[in-house]
Amino acid sequence: MIYGIGTDICDIRRIRSTLERRGLRFAEKVLGPNEMAVFLARRAKVEARGVAYLATRFSAKESFSKAIGTGMRMPMTWRACEILNAPSGKPEIHLHGALAAWFEARSLCAHVTVSDESDYASTFVVVEAGP
Repeated sequence: MIYGIGTDICDIRRIRSTLERRGLRFAEKVLGPNEMAVFLARRAKVEARGVAYLATRFSAKESFSKAIGTGMRMPMTWRACEILNAPSGKPEIHLHGALAAWFEARSLCAHVTVSDESDYASTFVVVEAGP
């Protein structure tokens, strides 16, 4: 049974501008430790790839917060939710701390998709309730 659905679109140019103004502090606020490592590696190779990665993760977390119905309020925090790629490339949601406990207590399962073009990133999350 579907518990919630969330979608978001993010202007990559806005993320780039915020990153230029605030530096890595912005990325550190939004990204968990595993995401941060990927962001730094992608950004080191091609700046635009790093910024697009940050934008897709920002957008996916917004979508996830909508799907679970909390918005960006506890137990949902930026860094407690990580969007990481499986070896196949499929994006997956990994939760930590109080958010993971909250999610598990409700027997929820989440699915995420991310997409980006030169100016926009879009994401879609479906959260299912278990038996």
